[in-house]
Amino acid sequence: MATTTNLSQISCFSSMNRKLNLHQRNRFMVTLPVRPSKLQAEGSVRSHPTNEEPVDGQLGKDVELQEQEIKEPIKAAKIHDFCFGIPFGGLVLSGGFVGFLFSRNPLTLATGILYGGALLALSTFSLKVWRHGKSSFPLILGQAALSAALLWKHFHNYSLTKKIFPAGFSAIMSAAMLCFYSYVMISGGNPPPKKKLSAASPAS
Repeated sequence: MATTTNLSQISCFSSMNRKLNLHQRNRFMVTLPVRPSKLQAEGSVRSHPTNEEPVDGQLGKDVELQEQEIKEPIKAAKIHDFCFGIPFGGLVLSGGFVGFLFSRNPLTLATGILYGGALLALSTFSLKVWRHGKSSFPLILGQAALSAALLWKHFHNYSLTKKIFPAGFSAIMSAAMLCFYSYVMISGGNPPPKKKLSAASPAS
């Protein structure tokens, strides 16, 4: 009987001792400061990246923008203004000489030299400007204005004489050239030189 009493007391003391040890261990763990581990620190740094972008990424974006600009088609006409402008100016100039030979009218000669010479000069200068890769839009506009003036003059002569040649034919030709110059200007001007296109193609 005494032995059972002693065993029960020993078991009670041992259980009380375990509870005290657990309580002291829990207090010790609460009071100690918790230090973050190296993996937690790296995870927090990765979860909060800085606003600074790497230089390589910025350069990559610039290259992509340049490639998009190169790949975009250049807005321009399918044919140059001087392809028809130079023959048209030569035809007007020669028409003035031929008309003077038949009519002996100095006004016909002056008209041919004035308009034909101006058209030839503007078309030739437009060709030179285009070869240097510059815009020849003002020169195209000048040729269109001369064509409009010729159209009005020849149409007025046709309305007075009712002759298809040369007044009617010259009016139709001037109207066609006015439409052509208008198309070139609306389309965005002359197409760029082939050298410029070949220099842009390897970069793309």
